[in-house]
Amino acid sequence: MALMQVNFYASTLGMCTQANVIIPQQTHGIGIEGAQRKKERYPVLYLLHGASDDHTIWLRRTNIERYVAHMGLAVVMPAAQLSRYENMLHGPRYYDYITQELPQIMQSFFPISGAREDQAIAGLSMGGMGALKIGLTKPEQYAAVGCFSSGNLFYRAEGQSMKQSPRSSGGRPIMEAIYGQPSQEGLKNSSWDPFVAAQAALTKGKTMPRIFHVCGTEDFLLDSARLTRDWFLQRPQIEYLYQEAPGAHTWEFWDHWIQEFLQWLAKD
Repeated sequence: MALMQVNFYASTLGMCTQANVIIPQQTHGIGIEGAQRKKERYPVLYLLHGASDDHTIWLRRTNIERYVAHMGLAVVMPAAQLSRYENMLHGPRYYDYITQELPQIMQSFFPISGAREDQAIAGLSMGGMGALKIGLTKPEQYAAVGCFSSGNLFYRAEGQSMKQSPRSSGGRPIMEAIYGQPSQEGLKNSSWDPFVAAQAALTKGKTMPRIFHVCGTEDFLLDSARLTRDWFLQRPQIEYLYQEAPGAHTWEFWDHWIQEFLQWLAKD
């Protein structure tokens, strides 16, 4: 496998940014074998980080490079700051960047496919919510979605509310920077809610990506994950796999489940 940190200018963000990229290599090394190239361009997984991390974290906390070596799968791990992968009201347009400019840039740099059947997106926590939103609102672009330890965070159980992060972005509280308001109250069923766009796509008969969703039974986002699960179970036209397993919001959990996701992803 070839591993690169790429620094480049993104017009959508109006600044330089970074991504770590894994590209398959056919040569065999000690203890690892590369996959034979089956297509002119490699299928790709866009792998998103969580709120407290950056584009380096999947490489630092898991063996993702080794896990994909036999698959012939490219992996792009972009930096997205504290954006929730949204077009922030007071900040950069990360949703547009991740869904439009980033794939174009990566395809110009590397032999990465842009075909729907070759593109998947996944992430943990904030990245899981981002992957879910992106997959549901861009069903024509992604064939598969992986959501770890998250859900649609606008869906909370009665009496439960999302812990308001003390983090800030551009000098503003993070919720205000993204959504223009101090909390996420009232965002369910709004234009920010990916389920609104997903239902519209289903009504039009669009094919949705297949979805892999997992959450730990000790995770503080379990109620959101379960309410998200309930939404999908009412829509059997979407291929949806939900699992709960012992574990919390930890890298021990994500290191295991990224491997399970990759096995599921290979069964297309």
